[in-house]
Amino acid sequence: MSAPSLLATSDLHVSHRGNQAVLDRIRPRADGDWLIVAGDVAEKVDTIEWALRTLRDRFEQVLWVPGNHELWTTADDEVTLRGAHRYDHLVELCRGLGVLTPEDPYPVWETDTESLVVAPLFLLYDYSFRPTGTTLQQAVDHAYDTHVVCTDEVLLHPDPHEDRRSWCRQRVEATLPRLEAIPEDASTVLISHWPLRHEPTLRLRYPQFAIWCGTELTSDWHRRFRAVAEVHGHLHIPVTDHVDGVPFEDVSLGYPREWKRYTTDPDPVHSIVPPAPERTFEELVRAHQ
Repeated sequence: MSAPSLLATSDLHVSHRGNQAVLDRIRPRADGDWLIVAGDVAEKVDTIEWALRTLRDRFEQVLWVPGNHELWTTADDEVTLRGAHRYDHLVELCRGLGVLTPEDPYPVWETDTESLVVAPLFLLYDYSFRPTGTTLQQAVDHAYDTHVVCTDEVLLHPDPHEDRRSWCRQRVEATLPRLEAIPEDASTVLISHWPLRHEPTLRLRYPQFAIWCGTELTSDWHRRFRAVAEVHGHLHIPVTDHVDGVPFEDVSLGYPREWKRYTTDPDPVHSIVPPAPERTFEELVRAHQ
């Protein structure tokens, strides 16, 4: 019998036609498997609940972090909460399902040789992933001038914070003491919808989109908190990067129009522990050709 694995997926976007069928194929590979869901399940709360309940019924444990899509307040959602109040509502929904969130104690993944603290994080972004020497306003203006603007600017409200930058700063400040409390002899798996460093964003087709992809405030966290892996989504570029020897795993599925370019049978689940074979950008490009 296979040993259990710590698996991960993200950006399932199950409200898009074609992706619900992919969700149905997400199953444990062994008894005891855990599944990380790194955000962007869907936009409407009832759809998010259905998807997470479906996965929770299959896996030993599910861990969820919010993506930007879960935080959108859309006109067709019966839940009209905005900003931090919407996030709090989703946390309580997850707790009712038995799904772990960034607000819960960090669980420990045990292997035969080590114990890993698995840390789901909700951190947002602060527009600091931008070219050196470029001001925030210049970066935002360039994005608008070139018509590459994240829908967050319309649907992701920062209430009650002044703006999304302020909310990001609050989330970082609230998260740091919890990470610092992890024993210094413990290694971690760090999970965030947005990558903890800017390097993975350098492959974006439209680099001006990077300002909505993370914060430089977390640039040393993989070293500082002894990560054996960083797990993220958001970019829809499912490859493995290495930063200071730490694998940064983009576990995105993405929209059907994206994954259908390179496969007719997507497997949106990547093993973090034990580590699956690395996925290179060159392989992804070849698959698109």
